[in-house]
Amino acid sequence: MSKWSKNWFAGVVAILIAAVALAGCSSPSVSPAASTETPAKSINLNGAGATFPAPLYTKWFDEYNKITGVKVNYQPIGSGGGISQITEGTVDFGATDGIMTEAELIKAESKNGPIMHIPMTSGSVAVIYNLSGIGSGQLKLTGDVLADIYMKKITKWNNPEIASLNPDLKLPDAAIAVVFRSDGSGTTYIFTNYLSKVSQDFKASIGNAKAVKWPGDIGGQGNAGVAGQVQQIPNSIGYVELAYAEQNKLAWAKLKNSAGNLIEPSLEATTKAAEGVSLPDDMKVMLTDSSNPEAYPIVGFTWILVYANQKDKDKGEALAKMLWWAIHDGQHYTSALSYGSLASTVVTKAETAILSIKYQGQPLITR
Repeated sequence: MSKWSKNWFAGVVAILIAAVALAGCSSPSVSPAASTETPAKSINLNGAGATFPAPLYTKWFDEYNKITGVKVNYQPIGSGGGISQITEGTVDFGATDGIMTEAELIKAESKNGPIMHIPMTSGSVAVIYNLSGIGSGQLKLTGDVLADIYMKKITKWNNPEIASLNPDLKLPDAAIAVVFRSDGSGTTYIFTNYLSKVSQDFKASIGNAKAVKWPGDIGGQGNAGVAGQVQQIPNSIGYVELAYAEQNKLAWAKLKNSAGNLIEPSLEATTKAAEGVSLPDDMKVMLTDSSNPEAYPIVGFTWILVYANQKDKDKGEALAKMLWWAIHDGQHYTSALSYGSLASTVVTKAETAILSIKYQGQPLITR
């Protein structure tokens, strides 16, 4: 036998030995790294809730579908709607910017067992306005003045308290048209959480919740609805997630933070608000009124709500893999849309939560 023939024969034998060895091995356990593998059969996931992260989720779910073939249908109906739908089991996951209340948790868990808040990103709530001749970042406000505007204690733009903060602006002698969220909203939860921290009067009279009783004037459905109302109504003010202000080219105010610095909503100022936060294991924490001198004061996490025990193995596995992708590869898409990437400490806790999702007592994905 020639030297070439011997080498060829030896190579074939080596390949056959390797194939036999592989055939004898048990199948590897599912790894989170497999989150971008194409599933064996078509999987559709349904979610609903917060409008706050909707621009990011739209991008995420489109990209994830291209990679995996998994279709994620997401309806941005507001955090209140997301909590209601995950409670009733009509969706595979809910989404909220507001922490579930004790009553909401009891109702959901009595139906389907433990439910988890898994943070996906953070974002700023911009205070937007429509004032002729006053551009973005030119209007300056403090938390207590903003609270008085929303309590209807300050009703005109040229009020002395606003004028003293803006001596260089020509403020109109006009009524302030106050725009608020009319639906159950995590954006409202973040906004009222901040105002309740900086104004005891606001905390006592209106309070912190996903839906509150505003004294006036104009309601808007979703972030898009509030942005649209402010865009159309002269001399108006409202609050929306930063991406909606950017998309609609709306002016936003500078807010004085807890350190006394005037800060515009931005990716950098959003990220600063999340730095150094002590995150509990259940990941339910608010980021408003940060002590960081460079932080914008109205910032919050947005969470996806999932049950720890899944009823459908295939859907549960697809959901866990999608969430794993979102807190890792999905973070690459956050900054372009002005959302904050999750800090490494937050990712670690989110990983633990995702790895704890089970079907009939068995983890759906493992490291």
